[in-house]
Amino acid sequence: MVLGVSGGIAAYKALDLCRRLGDLGAIVSPVLTPDALRFVGALSFSALAAQPALTSMWDGPVSPHTTLGQGADLVIVAPATARTIAAYTHGLADDVLINTLLATRAPVVVCPAMHTEMWEHPSTQDNLEVLRGRGVTVVDPGVGYLASGDQGAGRLADTAAIVVAAESILGSVRDMTGLRVLVTAGGTREAIDPVRFIGNRSSGKQGFAFVDECAGRGAVVTVVTTVNRPVPAGVTVVTVESAAQMEATVADHCGAAHIIVMAAAVADFRPVHAAAAKIKKDPSTTDAPTITLERTPDILAGLGAAKPVGQILIGFAAETGDVAHYAQDKLARKGADMIVANDVSLPGRGFDTETNEVIIFTSSGGVHHVELSDKRAVARAVINLALAAIGTDIERTVARRHGG
Repeated sequence: MVLGVSGGIAAYKALDLCRRLGDLGAIVSPVLTPDALRFVGALSFSALAAQPALTSMWDGPVSPHTTLGQGADLVIVAPATARTIAAYTHGLADDVLINTLLATRAPVVVCPAMHTEMWEHPSTQDNLEVLRGRGVTVVDPGVGYLASGDQGAGRLADTAAIVVAAESILGSVRDMTGLRVLVTAGGTREAIDPVRFIGNRSSGKQGFAFVDECAGRGAVVTVVTTVNRPVPAGVTVVTVESAAQMEATVADHCGAAHIIVMAAAVADFRPVHAAAAKIKKDPSTTDAPTITLERTPDILAGLGAAKPVGQILIGFAAETGDVAHYAQDKLARKGADMIVANDVSLPGRGFDTETNEVIIFTSSGGVHHVELSDKRAVARAVINLALAAIGTDIERTVARRHGG
C-alpha cells in the first residue's frame, strides 16, 4: 500500500494514519512530496512504515515510482492539497507522488485538506469530479478549525474514516454484514446545578474504537454517546448526557441489536435534586452545601435481565485493583455474556489514552488477555469473541433473530 503525503499542515496527521494502517497488517510505503517535507520528516514515516519513505524520483533504484505504482494494492493520498489534486487530474508528473499515481492501476483514495475557499473553488470541485469519474474514491474533508484559525470545511477527514474507506476498497473481512450493533461511549454527567455535574474521566475513545471496528466489518452501528467524536459514514449517533437519558435511549434501540457494547462509563450516583440555579457560596459561613446522592439506573443489569436469546451483551469494568475478582462478580450479577476489564490506575490503560490492556471474561468461563495495544485492536479482539459466540453463519443467525 502506498501512502502519499502532500504539503499541507495536515501532513502530521498522516503519521497516525501510517501507524494505524500498519497496525491492521498493511505493508505501507510512504511517498512524500518536497512540500510535505516542509511539514514532516521522512525519517518519522520510515520509522512507522514497512518501507523507507520515498521523497524523490532520484532515490534508490531507477524508476522507483513505477515499481511502487505497479506493486501497490491501494494508493492513499492524505492530505491531498489543491495543487496535488490538480496535478493528478491533469497528469502533471512533476514530483514523485504524481509520478507514482500515474504509474499505478491500483485503486486510489484521495483525502483533500485545504482552506475552505480553496475547497469550495470551482476548479477544485471540477478536478475532484473528474477524478471520481475515473473511479478515484474521495474522502471528503471535515468541518472545524483550520490552520489559519478560521472555521469551515477543509479539515483532513478523521483517520478512522480514511481507514474504513481503505478497508472497504481492499475487500476486508465483512463478517458483520447484516448484524446490528449498539455501542455506548463516553462518561455520563449528573447535574448538581446548571453549571456543575458529577462525572468521570472517560473520553469515549474505547467505545468509538468499537464503532470503527464494527462499521469497518459491515455492521449497522448505532452509538449512544456523551462525547462528540468522528464516526464512519452510515453510523447513527445519538447524543445524551445523563445516565437516565442513556438508559432511555438504549431501551429504544436494544431490541434490534445483535451485539450490545456497553463501553460508556455510566455514573453510579447522582444528586437526588439538581438545583435550578447555580449554587452560590454563602459569605456568612465556611460550610459547604450538602448534596444528597442516589444510585443511577443499572443499565447493564437491566439489559441482562431482558436479554433475548442470541443477543450478545458486553459490559466493562474499569477497576483500580483486584480486577479479576470484580470483573467476575460483575459478570455473574449483570447477566452479561462478556465483561471487558482493565486496571485504569496503570499507565496507558486508563481513560483518555490511545492504548489499553484488558482481560475479557466470558459467561462460558473463558478468560482472554489482550496485551497493551491500541484501542482498535482491543475492540477487534472483543468483537472476534462475540462473533464466535454468535456463530460463524451470519446469515442464518440474522434469519433466526427475525423469524426467518
